[in-house]
Amino acid sequence: MMLPQFKLLTDSIALCWVHEGRHYKKLTPYVACHQKALDDFLDDFWDYYQDLLAYKDSPSQQTAEKLRSEFWKLFDTKSGYQQLDERKQLTLLKSSELLLVLEHPELPLHNNPAELAARTMVQRRNISYATQTLEGTQAWDTFMSLVATTRKLGISFFEYVRDRISHLGNIPSLATIVREQSALNHFACS
Repeated sequence: MMLPQFKLLTDSIALCWVHEGRHYKKLTPYVACHQKALDDFLDDFWDYYQDLLAYKDSPSQQTAEKLRSEFWKLFDTKSGYQQLDERKQLTLLKSSELLLVLEHPELPLHNNPAELAARTMVQRRNISYATQTLEGTQAWDTFMSLVATTRKLGISFFEYVRDRISHLGNIPSLATIVREQSALNHFACS
C-alpha cells in the first residue's frame, strides 16, 4: 500500500514485494482446486521474487524485458479462483511501482528494515512512557537517528558520541561517511 503522505516526496515510489505477497496469504480458499491454484500461484510469486533478487545482482536490459513479460503472465493469467484473480488485478494496477527495480536495480525489493526501525522507536517510546516536552522529543529523535545511522555504518554509537564530545576528530562526520560509502555504489540513473 502506498501511503498518501509519500506520494509527493519523489517522482517514483517502489512498493514492497513482501507486503504484496501478504495480500495473497490472506486469501482463504475452501475448495480444493482453489487451494491448489493459490498454492501454485504463491510458488510462482516467490520464484518470481527470487528472479528479481537475481536481477538486482546482475541487471541487463534483456533480463529486465523478460521479467516484465513474466510479471504480466503471472498476474494477468486467470486461475479460476475469483478472489485470487481479483487480487491479481489489484497487483497489476501497481505494476509500475512493483517493477521500478527493473529500472533501478539498486532499490530494495522490500521495506522490512525501515519497518523494523520504526518498530524499535515505538517499543522504546512505550517502555519509557514517551517524552514530556517538545525538546525532549527532538533530543530523543536525534539520538535514535544517530544510533540507527551509526549501526548501519558499522560504527560504535558510544565511540562516535565520545569522539564528538571530546573533539578528538578520529571519526569523520556521519555525513562524510555516508557520502564516501554512497560514492562506492553505482546507482543506475538515480
